[in-house]
Amino acid sequence: MPPPADIVKVAIEWPGANAQLIEMDQKRPLSSIIREVCDGWSLSGAEQFALRYADGPQLYITEQSRGEIKNGTILRLAISPARAARQLLERIQSHGIDARLEALKELAKLSADPTFAAEFINMEGIGTLARLVESGTHFGEMLAFTLTAFLELMDHGIVSWDLISLSFIKQIAGYVNQPMVDVSILQRSLAILESMVLNSHSLYHRVAQEITVGQLIGHLSNQEIQTYAIALINALFLKAPEDRRQEMASTLAQKHLRSIILNHVIRGNRPIKAEMAHQLYVLQVLTFNLLEERMMTKMDPNDQTQRDIIFELRRIAFDGENDPTGTEKRKAMYTKDYKMLGFTNHVNPAMDFTQTPPGMLALDNMLYLAKVHQDTYIRIVLENSSREDKHECPFGRCAIELTRMLCEILQVGELPNEGCNDYHPMFFTHDRAWEEFFCVCIQLLNKTWKEMRATAEDFNKVMQVVREQITRALAMKPSSLDQLKNKLRGLNYSEILRLRQSERMSQDDFQSPPIIELRERIQPEILELIKQQRFNRLCEGSCFRKLGNRRRQEKFWFCRLSLNHKVLHYGDLDESPQGEVPFELLSDKIPVSDIKSVVTGKDCPHMKEKSALKQNKEVLELAFSVLYDPDETLNFVAPNKYEYCIWTDGLCALLGREMGSDLTRSDLDTLISMEMKLRLLDLENITIPEAPPPVPKEPSSYNFTYNYS
Repeated sequence: MPPPADIVKVAIEWPGANAQLIEMDQKRPLSSIIREVCDGWSLSGAEQFALRYADGPQLYITEQSRGEIKNGTILRLAISPARAARQLLERIQSHGIDARLEALKELAKLSADPTFAAEFINMEGIGTLARLVESGTHFGEMLAFTLTAFLELMDHGIVSWDLISLSFIKQIAGYVNQPMVDVSILQRSLAILESMVLNSHSLYHRVAQEITVGQLIGHLSNQEIQTYAIALINALFLKAPEDRRQEMASTLAQKHLRSIILNHVIRGNRPIKAEMAHQLYVLQVLTFNLLEERMMTKMDPNDQTQRDIIFELRRIAFDGENDPTGTEKRKAMYTKDYKMLGFTNHVNPAMDFTQTPPGMLALDNMLYLAKVHQDTYIRIVLENSSREDKHECPFGRCAIELTRMLCEILQVGELPNEGCNDYHPMFFTHDRAWEEFFCVCIQLLNKTWKEMRATAEDFNKVMQVVREQITRALAMKPSSLDQLKNKLRGLNYSEILRLRQSERMSQDDFQSPPIIELRERIQPEILELIKQQRFNRLCEGSCFRKLGNRRRQEKFWFCRLSLNHKVLHYGDLDESPQGEVPFELLSDKIPVSDIKSVVTGKDCPHMKEKSALKQNKEVLELAFSVLYDPDETLNFVAPNKYEYCIWTDGLCALLGREMGSDLTRSDLDTLISMEMKLRLLDLENITIPEAPPPVPKEPSSYNFTYNYS
C-alpha cells in the first residue's frame, strides 16, 4: 500500500552524528519537525535551527517551499537564516583578515538563497557591503566575494537600486577603468554596472558619466570578460535617450566596435556560448533599430532637399547634364524618366515615399545603391527601361517594397527578445551592413523577376518568392555578404519551386477513395512510429535553462524518461551537458502514474507569476508544465520550438492523449506521403520501420528529422 500523499521519507544530516531517517508529515508545522529532529540529537534551542537541502544550491526550506521536497531527499540541519545572517554580519566586520575572507566566501554562497537574503538585508547587510567596497581596502579574493554577495543580494529585488550611493558607483566604475584588475573583480563590476543601468533610470546617467564606451571596447580583447563588456554596452545603448543613441552609435563606429567584435569574438578561437550569442543578437537589434526614425519618417513633397535626392537618382541613371532648356520639355522628360525609374507616381515621385514604413529609409537605400554601386544601379535601371513594358521590373516600387520587407524580416523597431540568440555574423563584417544587405537583395529581386518572366500583375508573387529566398538564406547563417550572395545564387526560382514541391503535401493527388482508404490504414502505423520516436527522445533527455535575473550566470537542469517509461528523472546541473546525463546524477523523480496533466503557455504556473508576466511572447510559446499529485508542478521552458514539440507530444502520449503539435502534424504528413508513394510505386521491399520494443536497452532515435523553424 503506497504511503499517504502528505508523507515524504527523507534523511537529515548533522555534522558528527548519524543521519536521521524520518517520515515528514507535510501537514505538521515545520517548526515542530525541526524540534523533533533537534531532540533526536539532544540539541537545545530548536528555534535557532532550520532545514536545508544537502545537495545542489542547498537552499533553506520554508513553509512555502517545503512542498518541493521529494521522497528520498537528503536534508541537513543548519543554523537558522536569521542566526546565520547575524553571525556572518559580525564576522565580515571583524579585524581578522582570514576570518573575514571565510565569512565573505560563505556569504557569497548563501546570498543566492532568498530566505537568507531577506534576513541579511533586514539587518542592513547591503549597506555594510557597500561601505566595505567604498572604503577601497578590499582587494583580490576578498573584494571578489564581496561583489558577488552584493550582486546576488540585489538580484532578489528586495532593495531598490536607486538607493545606491554615488561613491559606490565611482568605486565600481574605477575597477572597470583600471588597467590591471583581477578578472573575477572585473566580471562582477561589469555585471553590477549593467544591473544598475537596466534597473534604474537615474543610475543610467550616473554610470554613463563614469564609464566611456572606449574603455569598455578595450576589454573585448579579453575572452574572460567579453560577454560582460558587450552586455554593459548593450545596456547603455538600450537605456540611452533617443537623441543620444545616434551619437553613441557614431562613437562605437569610430572606436571600431564592429571589427573588434568580428576579430576577437565571432572569429575568435573559442566557440560562442549562448549568452554571448544573445548579446550579439541584442547589439544587432539595437543597431538596426537606429533605422526606425528614418523608417517612420514620411517624405515631405515640398521639401526641396528631399526632392533633390530624387533628382540625383535620375541624374545618375540618365546623365542629367543633357537636360533640355525649356520648362515644359524638361517636365515631360522628367515624367518619362521617373516612369523608367519605376516610380508609381510619375509626375511627383516624392508621393511614393509618404507611406510608413518604410518612409525615407527606402530613399536612403536607393541613394546608397546609386552612389556606392553606381554601375549596378545604372544596369538595373537601364536594363528594365529597355524591356517590353509588360516585363519591366519597376525599380522604384521594388526598392520601396523590398525595404519594407527587410524591416519586417529583421524586425526593425522591435525590442530584443529575451532568450533569443539569432544573430547573423555577416552583419558584423561591414560598417554599412544594412545598406549592403539591401544592395544584394535588390539584385536578387531583379534576377528573380527575370527568372519568373514576371509582369506588373505578378508583383506580389515575386515579392513572396524573394522573401522566401532571403529568409532561407539567412537561416543558413552566412558568415559574410559574399557567402550570402552564394547562398542566394543557389536559391533561384527553380530551386524555390523544387523546395516548395518537396515540402508541400500535394492533396490533389491523394483524393481518390482508394488513396484515402490507404492513407487511413497507414496513419495508425505512422502515429505509433512517431510516438515511439518521441518516447525515445524523452529517454535520451534534454537540458533546460532555469529562468533567472542574470542570463550570464546560467543555471541548467536535465530531465529524462526512464527506460521503462514509468518515471521522469530530473535534477540540477552546474553547466550545460555535452551528451546524455546518467540517471544516477538526477536526484529527483516523478512517477508517470502521478502525472495529472500537461499545460502549456499562459496556463503554466511559472508564466502566471509576477516575474513571468514580464517574459516575452517567445518564452511564453516555449513554456509547459507537468501537473502531478497531489498539487505539484514541474515547470519547463524549452530551448527551442522543436524540443517543445517533442516534449509536449511525448508527455501527452505518455498520458494516452493526442499528440497535437505542428511538428507531429508535419511529421505525420511527411511520413504518410513517403510511405504512400513507396507503396504506390509497388516497392514491396521497402516498408515502414517496425516500432521498438516497449523497454529498449538504451535510448535511441529513429533517423527521421523535421527541420522546424
